[in-house]
Amino acid sequence: PAEKFGRKKTLVAIGLLYLFSAIGSALAPEWYSFMFFRFIGGIGVGASSVVGPMYISEIAPASKRGKLVGMFQFNIVLGILIAYFSNYLIGEAGENSWRWMLGVEAFPAILFVISLRFIPNSPRWLIKNGRTDEAREVLVKIEESDIDKEIQEIEHSYAVEDISGGKDSFFSKKYATPITLAVLFAMFNQLSGINAIIYYAPRIFEMSGLGKSASLLSSVGIGSVNLLATLTALFLIDKYGRKGLMYVGSVGVIIFLGLVGYSFLFESTSAVLVPFYLFGFIAFFAISQGAVIWVFISEIFPNRVRSKGQSLGSFTHWIFAAVIAQSFPGVAAKIGAGSIFIFFSIMMVLQFLFVWKIMPETKGKSLEEIQKEFDIS
Repeated sequence: PAEKFGRKKTLVAIGLLYLFSAIGSALAPEWYSFMFFRFIGGIGVGASSVVGPMYISEIAPASKRGKLVGMFQFNIVLGILIAYFSNYLIGEAGENSWRWMLGVEAFPAILFVISLRFIPNSPRWLIKNGRTDEAREVLVKIEESDIDKEIQEIEHSYAVEDISGGKDSFFSKKYATPITLAVLFAMFNQLSGINAIIYYAPRIFEMSGLGKSASLLSSVGIGSVNLLATLTALFLIDKYGRKGLMYVGSVGVIIFLGLVGYSFLFESTSAVLVPFYLFGFIAFFAISQGAVIWVFISEIFPNRVRSKGQSLGSFTHWIFAAVIAQSFPGVAAKIGAGSIFIFFSIMMVLQFLFVWKIMPETKGKSLEEIQKEFDIS
């Protein structure tokens, strides 16, 4: 849909999915209808993780693209924090409090759909569809420095694809490099255990010995650290680059995941320290993987297949998120939380090697310049 109907129309559809999911989940009379509306919401979330970063990367100037696409992740973690805090407040509202927890999503969904009326179409999608005059108007609005040059480069990137075989299969050797980078990056993102921690934060804190109320409050702490670290990353990503942040973040998450695992395995620390170790993990994850993933994947694919590439990266991300989140409670019960966190730490050692040996730097380069560097021709 993003390729056929455009990024803007697809975002509107996503907003409507959010709205229907929120209302349907809150009012669901039984389990099957509840799961149906949650499924609709899941489609919206998955689609937004494809179209959102892709759209932002295509309207952002190269010098500010990291910060602007990073805003996608910032708003995710802001939403997580608001959800944690909202659930904490609503949690004592009675046996139907869960309905309110899900139903309040309708308000930001409505605001999202209304706001989309005021955004332009992607200039790259417009040029691809022969609407160059409209693309020029958008480039003027976003204050692109050299509009004629930008249009020529975009048109040239499509022309090169056409001449060199633009109809090639997406999974052909031609796109092997960006496909490999996107899959590995998305895979390591989830092998850090981030979503298991986000989803099961209260349970993890209870496993460390904290009481239920303190565990819920500590979850708000995770959301707060996540937000502040992501905000910090927005100011660093275009200055120090994607690779620079990944180096720092990889070292940090290795250390703090190891500390959490060690604490659970050997019971060498009080319950008070485990939340702080997790806060440290969240901080280093947010300034690296959390901020970089959607920026990097949105940059490395050529204009013609960016929607497919972004979809593949998002698909890999959510498949691993589903598997790890689904298996975490059962595996933790069988082998203990400590072993799981040590496994996550080892995976981050592999991520460090990936960043060191394979990951390219994309800071400050136009999308068309990155395409040339990959020699996709």
